[in-house]
Amino acid sequence: MLYTLRPLDILLYMQSETTKIAILIAVATLIFLLMPIFLMMYIRSYNRHKKNHILEKENMRREFESEMLQTRIEVQEKTMQTIATELHDNVGQLLSLTTLTLNSVNLNNSEKAAQKIENSLSLVNKSIKELRELAKLLHGEQIVETGIGNAIQQEINWLEKTGTFELSVSNQLFDLKETSPDKDLIILRLLQEIINNIIKHANATIISLNFYHDNHILHLSVKENGVGFNYERIKAKKSGMGLNSISKRIEMINGKLILNSAPNNGTNILIEIPYP
Repeated sequence: MLYTLRPLDILLYMQSETTKIAILIAVATLIFLLMPIFLMMYIRSYNRHKKNHILEKENMRREFESEMLQTRIEVQEKTMQTIATELHDNVGQLLSLTTLTLNSVNLNNSEKAAQKIENSLSLVNKSIKELRELAKLLHGEQIVETGIGNAIQQEINWLEKTGTFELSVSNQLFDLKETSPDKDLIILRLLQEIINNIIKHANATIISLNFYHDNHILHLSVKENGVGFNYERIKAKKSGMGLNSISKRIEMINGKLILNSAPNNGTNILIEIPYP
């Protein structure tokens, strides 16, 4: 059965198609006009995120440099304190004893006089040796440059000289070929802070220290038999014994702190640091 299209139908059909084409053209035009706007918005958003990322990296760099400066200052202060203490308690006593010995020399008794002069010379030589050791400390960062193993051993030697603690030491970092000067300085300061906390707060008699490098991780272990403390409580209060400073510095070099302690049960500290 054939249908004959009337002129009116043809006109309506053509108007409908024209309308569709007009709508398509309008949509295409709108998309064409909006695309540059969306592109500009995307570019602005990308540039804003990029700028924020650059600012964040710059802030992190400044924070790291600020922390490194603070660490250097603290290492120098600790060095000066050690030198002052040694000059007063050790070199000062040696020189005072030398003075007393020389003042007691009786030249009429040549045999005793010779013995006292010999003893005085021995005391002077000991003083010179101690002063030479102290002179090395004046170059704190140079100690680190000789290797983290040597820097750590220097701290252990001074701790040993106090005669206050029974020490058990395993330092396997002397032959470490890889170095990281910034990390070394922070590691040295961490050890100084830990030892200082033990001396001030722990009332310990035995300290066990273990340092080694394995699979690109530097391990520092310090264990003592002191009074201990409630770590979780102090951590929650965000105060006490320099633990915040220790945690912050470990976090800054992407390290990990494991601390186990309980009242009357001593403290065990394990630090793991990616190295170099």
